[in-house]
Amino acid sequence: MGSFPGHVVPGTLFVVVGIWHVWCSIIRYVSDPKSFRVRVWNPVPGFDGKLKYLELYVIAVGGFIDLCIEFLYSTHLKIFVNGTLNPSHMNNFEHSGMLLMFFIFGVVTLLSEKTSFLPLPEGSLCFIASSAFTAEYLLFYFHSTTHKGLEGYYHFILVLLIGFCILSTIGGALMPTSFPVDLCSGIAIKLQGLWFYQTAFTLYGSMMPDGCHLKENEILCHSTISEVRGELLANFQLFVHVFGVLVAVVGAYVYAETKFGRSINRTQEDD
Repeated sequence: MGSFPGHVVPGTLFVVVGIWHVWCSIIRYVSDPKSFRVRVWNPVPGFDGKLKYLELYVIAVGGFIDLCIEFLYSTHLKIFVNGTLNPSHMNNFEHSGMLLMFFIFGVVTLLSEKTSFLPLPEGSLCFIASSAFTAEYLLFYFHSTTHKGLEGYYHFILVLLIGFCILSTIGGALMPTSFPVDLCSGIAIKLQGLWFYQTAFTLYGSMMPDGCHLKENEILCHSTISEVRGELLANFQLFVHVFGVLVAVVGAYVYAETKFGRSINRTQEDD
C-alpha cells in the first residue's frame, strides 16, 4: 500500500522531466530536422551555461532524496530485524532499489558528460535509462505488497505506462535519428508522472469513486459493481490524460514551428 506523498513526489519528478524532454525534442527538430539526434537528457540553455546540467541534477538529487526518504525515514532506521531485512518495510526497500537505479543513471550521465573518466555514447545512456525503467517495471509487477481490486487496476495501468517508457528509451538507442521515438519517450515519461498524480488523488485523496473507500491501508469497494465502475473511471481518466498530453504536444509543436522554424522555411524557399 502506498500513500499520497509517496505518489506525488515521484510523479512531480516524472512530469517535470517529461515536459522538458518533449519541449526540447520539438525545439531541436523544428530548428534543424536534418541534424536531429535522440537525446536521453537535454541541457538548459542560457545563464552562461551554469544550468546546463540541471535536468541531470534534478534526476540524481531528486532520486537520492526520495531514496533517503524510503530507505531511512520511512523505515525509522529499523532496517534489520534478527539479522534479516525488516519484513514490515519490504515495500520501502523495493522503492529504494528503483530510486537507486535512477540515481545511478543521473550520476553516470553526469560523469559521462562532464568528465573524461566515463565517456559514453548517447545510445549507451539510453540503455542505462531503460534499465532504470525496467527496474521500476519489475518492482511494480512483482511487488511484495499485493495490489488487488481497484488499487491493483490503477497500478496495472502504471505498469503499462512504465513499459511504454522502456520501449521508447530502447528505441532511442536503436533509432538515434528518429524524432517520433524521442518525442514518444518524453510523452511516456510525462504520462507516467501524471498517472502517479491520478493514483494519489483517486486512491488516497478526494477523487475516490463512489462505493469505494480507504480502510486500514486497503482500498475496499462495497460491491463488484462499485469496483467495476471504479475501473471504468480509471479508463476514462487515462483517456483524458492521453488526449490532453497529445493536444498539448501538438500545440507546442505548432508554436515552436512558428517561433523557431521560420529560418528553416525561409532557407528552403530561397533554395
